[in-house]
Amino acid sequence: MLNSIDILNSKLLIVDDQETNILLLQRMLGGAGYVSISATMNPGEVCDLHLKNRYDLILLDMQMPGMDGFQVMEGLKQIELEGYLPVLVITAQPGHKLHALQMGAKDFVSKPFELPEVLARVHNMLEVRLLQKELHQYNEVLEERVRERTADLQAGYLETIFTMTRAAEHKDEDTGAHVQRISYYCVALSRMLGMDEKFADQIFFASPMHDIGKIGIPDHILLKPCGFTPEEWEVMKGHTIMGSKILGNSKSPYLMMGDEIALNHHERWNGGGYPNGKSGEEIPLSARLLYICDIYDALRSKRPYKAAYDHSKAVNIITQGDGRTQPEHFDPVVLNAFTENHLLFRDIFETYSA
Repeated sequence: MLNSIDILNSKLLIVDDQETNILLLQRMLGGAGYVSISATMNPGEVCDLHLKNRYDLILLDMQMPGMDGFQVMEGLKQIELEGYLPVLVITAQPGHKLHALQMGAKDFVSKPFELPEVLARVHNMLEVRLLQKELHQYNEVLEERVRERTADLQAGYLETIFTMTRAAEHKDEDTGAHVQRISYYCVALSRMLGMDEKFADQIFFASPMHDIGKIGIPDHILLKPCGFTPEEWEVMKGHTIMGSKILGNSKSPYLMMGDEIALNHHERWNGGGYPNGKSGEEIPLSARLLYICDIYDALRSKRPYKAAYDHSKAVNIITQGDGRTQPEHFDPVVLNAFTENHLLFRDIFETYSA
């Protein structure tokens, strides 16, 4: 809370080309108890002085040779970027008052000076100025608390993600390097498509959870080295729905995106995927990005049922098709971005391979 000492300790600057006016104002303000009063007769140095000292109030004469008060105010606007000009106009011209107020001055004092008016207007302006500064400081404290709370929430979200990802890795020893590469593929592809950093950040942490539902798939099916029976395949496809159930109903932006990826990352652009046969833009963008990244990494990786393919063969299968994987399975825009930047996928795979 403000008190009279705060106001009397405020930093004041008097700007006037007439020494008699400066001396008179200094006498008035000093006699009222103000203890930090500076003055200048050179309007050209006001901005530098304010930048250095950050005055709480500038008593500014409007009519000065070389540089008038309006020009000084234009310079002060470049310093006070939040828009508050701590300027009390000194003028004997009625027309100057309105113009100065329109430019951002907060009040005016008429010449010749009258002691009660000067003291009342200075006191009122300083009270408002100091309250405004106090509010700004309070807002900064609140913003810092919000940043700290947001960081705490993000740390909690990420710890949840890492815990669930470790649980998935426990089911499959090859998962660790795979999900790490998936994160980097997805971020690279999202930036190719012009997505913002918020999206890139979310997909980096959400994409490793795409197969989290496999936690619920029995090992004799999940780790089977040969093809599935129709019944086993139905169980295996259920990992998408199970993953969505695990990640659903969360307020975390990472888990929300993880939910949509887990559910939809086996949907195909032409409608031939699972679990719901979605097509085109019915499929969330995050899942469309994940799908092509997942296919590329699966082709490059050794599996119980296949050997690892080199980069050229993997790209050829994605772009030309091999019967099981076809170009029409992918969002054409996403496929084009992959095709034009496929060497980056090669580099990520080679960098993050175990």
